[in-house]
Amino acid sequence: MFEIIVIIAVVLAVAIAIVLILAMTKPDRFRVERAAAIHAPPETIFALIDDFHQWRSWSPWEGRDPAMKRTYEGADRGKGAVYAWDGNKNVGAGRMEILSATSPSNVVIKLDFIKPFEGHNTAEFTILPQGSATSVSSNVIWAMHGPAPFMHKVMQVFMNMDRMIGKDFETGLANLKTAAER
Repeated sequence: MFEIIVIIAVVLAVAIAIVLILAMTKPDRFRVERAAAIHAPPETIFALIDDFHQWRSWSPWEGRDPAMKRTYEGADRGKGAVYAWDGNKNVGAGRMEILSATSPSNVVIKLDFIKPFEGHNTAEFTILPQGSATSVSSNVIWAMHGPAPFMHKVMQVFMNMDRMIGKDFETGLANLKTAAER
């Protein structure tokens, strides 16, 4: 019986060591980025991103917790606007603050997650006009980047963060497209 316990302990120790070694090979920073073509002027799209109150019409996380608590502080829109949320396990809790907003082309947001685990990242929206004077459209790029602490690297051993977060970005950009093209 003692031999079986020792074998199980050794196998478990080797498995943990393999996971930790694989985690150490992951990069120290991460970046997730998605883009979408939206048939709307950059000013229309910018207004939906630059004002956190408008996020309810397109954010992929807004519908995941109907009882989510939201607070808005600072400026109504643009630099200094703050949005904080506290919700169920599907949305967690966190805070966003617009660090810069250059109309109609760029919004940079400081993104702080509080739960289910802490994270401090930057989200950026870049809006590039496309088309001609008769056909106005825009290419919208949504990116998030930041440090990858060791526990983040351990999680990456088991799941593809780009695919997981990227799906939410794709949904959000599709929702943004619908809202902007109305």
